[in-house]
Amino acid sequence: MSTHVLILGGTAEARELAAALVTRRDVRVTTSLAGRVARPGAITGEVRIGGFGGADGLADWLREQRVDALVDATHPFAESITANAARAAAATGVPALVLRRPGWHPGPEDRWHPVTSLAVAADLLPRLGRRVFLTTGRLGLAAFAHLADLHFVVRSVELPRPPMPPRTEVLLARGPFTVADETALLCDHRIDVLVTKDSGGGATAAKLTAARELCLPVVVVQRPPLPEAVTTVPDVAGVLGWLGLDRP
Repeated sequence: MSTHVLILGGTAEARELAAALVTRRDVRVTTSLAGRVARPGAITGEVRIGGFGGADGLADWLREQRVDALVDATHPFAESITANAARAAAATGVPALVLRRPGWHPGPEDRWHPVTSLAVAADLLPRLGRRVFLTTGRLGLAAFAHLADLHFVVRSVELPRPPMPPRTEVLLARGPFTVADETALLCDHRIDVLVTKDSGGGATAAKLTAARELCLPVVVVQRPPLPEAVTTVPDVAGVLGWLGLDRP
């Protein structure tokens, strides 16, 4: 009888995990996507799109689909999804794990300004620069909408919707990005401050290197805390070991 693993996806690690599990004859893998991105990257195995209806809805789905293990491989800032997953796992007794890539850490030459939220980042910006490269995702632009005197260059996978700052230039692009690419972007747009979330990983870290080399300040929004008593691993190998699948 196969083991049914539900992956709450949306990250490169989730896709990597699904690809590793789908090759196993003794595993059934389902990846769930919230549906916020219209064109997600290719995913192997079964895929479902859309929310579950909160923790109770997810718990019902776990029971109905006879899920044996739940892996939360969502974005580090998908706070509500992670909280619902923890509650659903506790309610059903399904073993659960959080896959979180390590966060970024500043070096001695970095000019980082860590903040706890987008709202705090917005309050800080006028003291740091006038031309802002904003890479916090399209869903958080409302926090900056009142900053009419600043010019924003916003990079997003999909076109953002209002509210957003009145002086906003949108760049549609998907990582990974090189240091050369990011350096050219910062110079071409005359950026003097970068705002980002601590997403971690290498796909979008090049902007931090470029900012360091250009001596630009970086406002870094820190990750929300994880629910209490959750088990975490930093990579796909850790998930396979937790599932007991790290050996042939």
